[in-house]
This record gives sequence, C-alpha cells and structure tokens, in this order.
Amino acid sequence: MLRSIRYGEADRVLHLYTPDRGRLGAVAKGVRRVKSRLGGGLEPVSRVRLVLHLGRGDLCTISQADTVQVHRMLRDRRGSLERATQACEAVLRLLDSTEPNRPAYNLLCNELTLLDASADAASRSQALAFRLKLLLAAGFAPELASCASCGEAEQLGAFSPRAGGIVCAGCEAGSFPLGAEAHRFLVLALGQPLSEAPDAPEAALSQADRAIAETLEYHAHVRLRRVA
Repeated sequence: MLRSIRYGEADRVLHLYTPDRGRLGAVAKGVRRVKSRLGGGLEPVSRVRLVLHLGRGDLCTISQADTVQVHRMLRDRRGSLERATQACEAVLRLLDSTEPNRPAYNLLCNELTLLDASADAASRSQALAFRLKLLLAAGFAPELASCASCGEAEQLGAFSPRAGGIVCAGCEAGSFPLGAEAHRFLVLALGQPLSEAPDAPEAALSQADRAIAETLEYHAHVRLRRVA
C-alpha cells in the first residue's frame, strides 16, 4: 500500500500498487470505525491481500482485507519508516498506470522487506540504489557504459539528463560533472542486487543523486525530493 487518505467520517481512500493491475485506487468503507470488519492492517508500507469490487467509478471498493506483511520493525525506526515512505512515494509518482509492472512491484516489496529486517538498509546509498533500479523498471535507466550522445567509451566525466546518461568531453555541453566514484556507484547500484547496494563518499552520492533526480525530471516529468 502506497498511501492512505482519510475520506468522509469513517472511510479511507487507498493508493495501491499491485503485481497484476499496476496502480489502483480503492475505498475502504468504515475502516476508521473501532469495530470495522476490515481490521487495522490497511496502513501505508504494508503488504495486503484484498478482495475488490470494481464499480463504475475510478475507485474500487474493498470488501475483504488480509495482512501479508505489516513491516512492524521498520515502523519502530524513524529512519527506516522515512525511507519506506520515500520508496512508496517514488512508485506512486513514477508509475501511475494500471498497466502491470512486475519488476517494479517486486523491487518495492524487496525494499520494504530489507528496511524491515535491518536499520542498515536505511542508508542513503541503498535509497539511491532503489531509485535507480526503479528507473530501470520504468524504462528510464540512464546510459552508463558509453557516451549517451556519441557512443565514445573514453573520457567519460559528465552527466547529461537531456542525452540520457554519461557523456564524454566532446559532448558535455549542458551537462554537469560526474566523478569516477559517482559513476562507479551508479554502475554497481544498477547491476548488483538491492541487498548489496554499494557505498560511496558523500560527494559521489550527491552527484549520483543529482543524476537520478534530473533523469526523472527530464524523461519522466517527475520531481522527487532529493535523498538526504
């Protein structure tokens, strides 16, 4: 579940991300009442199994809810909960279609499970690795192997959101510097499992953060808060 919004006296409108139907909106009627038959598991960053009634409007109606994973441990750690909320917000903003995206769904489930298992998963490097992999799942991953403009494989020291990735010295107009450590971080973060997200100096992570954020803005028209 990505987000929950109070609606009326006792209802909630839920933003959901599903493996087979992409993003959905649903209303949980009466869920805020003490004796609600839907129970108390309908909270953001939780994983639930729902029975939905498809009405004529944009919102489904939830008729049954069972908790699969509540992620209780991450809720007890402020840093982990903030990272989980950021991950859900990124999925909510980037993937607004009802078209299924199983890699994105699995990635989000993996991120929440890792955050629930260990406080170490709330690091800045892991959060950036998640966003980079989410870009890949959405089809917006930057070019990192060679110049995104001309294909040159040498002298790659800048990043161009417009070109869609790293660029060489001859194509760096409109780009910003991307050091070797930031480049290495992006390559490893994209290629390694999320549980093995690489670390890097803060300066390199800041450059990587800018590359990810500006790729999102230029190609997906989505602006997310930078990862601190």
